[in-house]
Amino acid sequence: MLPVPDVLNVANVANVIQLAVAPAFLLTGSGAMLGVMAGRLARVVDRFRELHESGGWDHAQKSQEMHRLLRRSRWIHRAISLTSLAALLVCVVIATLFAAAEVGWNPSRIVSLLFICAMGSLVFGLLCFLREIALSTDIMEDVRTREGGR
Repeated sequence: MLPVPDVLNVANVANVIQLAVAPAFLLTGSGAMLGVMAGRLARVVDRFRELHESGGWDHAQKSQEMHRLLRRSRWIHRAISLTSLAALLVCVVIATLFAAAEVGWNPSRIVSLLFICAMGSLVFGLLCFLREIALSTDIMEDVRTREGGR
């Protein structure tokens, strides 16, 4: 039979694991968003490279599209940076929960602050992502207008 302190210690660790589950799911969601954002950035980079290496385009039109692609890449970069920061802060929240349980410290204030910062970073990252999507949609609208579409 286990001594009482070991049973309490196991119960304490189990409680910390339960507390860490929600941030872990948030971490998974952030990772999925980062994958989507990285895919969009890769497409923008590929398109920029294709335009840069191609010929036969009107210089002004090519320059305008390259400028728009640069703007999109900057917004995606911001989104990726902020979402990565949010994921990093969530990791720190999880580590803080376990470290505090190990040393018997009440981490509620620091965990709250870290989680608020993580959520703020995630919100701003998603707003940057929405801005990039809006820029992408504007490019499609301009192409459709140039080609005489509806």
